[in-house]
Amino acid sequence: MLKKNNYIFNLSIIGLLYFVFGFVTWLNSLLIPFLKTACQLPDSQAYWVTFAFYISYFVMSIPSSAILKRTGFARGMSFGLLVMAVGSILFLPAAANRSYMLFLVGLFIQGTGLALLQTAVNPYVTILGPIESAAKRMSIMGLFNKCAGMIGILLISSVLFSGMDELSAKIATLSGAALDAELSILADRIRMPYIVITVLLCLLALMISLAHLPEVKNEDEQSENKETKSIFGIPYLWLGVLTLFLYVGVEVIAIDTLGLYAETQGISKDLAPMLGTFSLIALTIGYVLGIFFVPKYISQSKALAISAVLGFVFAVGALLTEGITSIVFIVLLSFAHAMMWPSIWPLAIEKLGSHTALGSALLIMAISGGAVLPLVYGWLVDVLG
Repeated sequence: MLKKNNYIFNLSIIGLLYFVFGFVTWLNSLLIPFLKTACQLPDSQAYWVTFAFYISYFVMSIPSSAILKRTGFARGMSFGLLVMAVGSILFLPAAANRSYMLFLVGLFIQGTGLALLQTAVNPYVTILGPIESAAKRMSIMGLFNKCAGMIGILLISSVLFSGMDELSAKIATLSGAALDAELSILADRIRMPYIVITVLLCLLALMISLAHLPEVKNEDEQSENKETKSIFGIPYLWLGVLTLFLYVGVEVIAIDTLGLYAETQGISKDLAPMLGTFSLIALTIGYVLGIFFVPKYISQSKALAISAVLGFVFAVGALLTEGITSIVFIVLLSFAHAMMWPSIWPLAIEKLGSHTALGSALLIMAISGGAVLPLVYGWLVDVLG
């Protein structure tokens, strides 16, 4: 076990990385409505934002595991941050040409860097202390993630969506060269935020490389799983992969599509993109409760079961109501999601032994649920109106 001072320092560094995860990831909830307008897209195409970002987790997770075996945790984290910086800087030429495809390439590269970071950081948090309290540590990290998302949405939305109602009305009256000129001015709004993000990612990569984080090994890493030597014979791992796939997909739908859904319920285009902040607040409240209750009062498995039941209730509530009430139920759905990631992860990788690295990579691949399910949702939006 690491000494207390080193433990706190290392956990703080990881918390900073979770802050980066949240800041970059939850900006997708702004990019969907912004690029829909700037690039003149139907809903089904706008949701390719989440597909391009999250499918990288599926493609890159196992390669990321191989990279980390060569580089180690710390250098792998720095490399992941630099990859994210490359994806962010691509937003500049994408905005200059209003190229939706280039935006998607930038998002895929950002997701590739995040896949590398997540593959390193999540097992790192789990292994830093007792497995029984892993959900508590994950919840603490989740606070960094969601606070970053709230800050990012509030800051960037004020830049991207200022006067959007008036601008949308003006765009509706234009055509040809005049329309292209106005859309180009709108697309240019995204350049400065992503220049700042690129610089900060590079600085953070330098800081991580200078922090000299230790290589923390799983105590079970040298021993095989007691039940079987094949990873295909560990049912709770595969159940965890499926559960994480579905959970991430639903969480992304609940937050990233909320802005466009709110517009259909009469909320203005200036305010609708900011509603994701309330979802992140709901998640944060859930994380705080998780830190207090798990594992002192309820187990990780019971917390997951309670979350699933609440999620079902709130989803049904959103379907059966309209307007502000329906929006509130969708926000509450995020509260139900709070303890899912912190509970699923440690339950799925407990006692994997020498399969821990591959098991972690499979769980990271399951984040691709955030790519597939929102795309299905976008298709249903266009089909069903």
